[in-house]
Amino acid sequence: MVNRFFQFLGIVKKSGNLIIGYNKCEDAIKKAKVCLIVLSRECSDNTKNKFKNYCTRYNVPLIEGISSEGLSTVLGKEGLNVLGIANEKMTEKLISLHKEFNN
Repeated sequence: MVNRFFQFLGIVKKSGNLIIGYNKCEDAIKKAKVCLIVLSRECSDNTKNKFKNYCTRYNVPLIEGISSEGLSTVLGKEGLNVLGIANEKMTEKLISLHKEFNN
């Protein structure tokens, strides 16, 4: 199931609805231009806490515990820890795929 999650992240990137990086995701949350935040398990505790607070405050769903290596491999960039999804339908699909894997 994880492969399907990662594969769909690749589709999100190709569609132009992926926001990559700490600062870009932080700005997108504040401007209400993000529908989902994905945090890798390798994020620092400070980053995790900051984005958890932002997601709570701005009512944005959050997925945690995804492998940074997996994200980097699928998206073709090293050291990815914070991602944002800017499309609501794609957000629903990613949440669904994530829940399938965790059940």
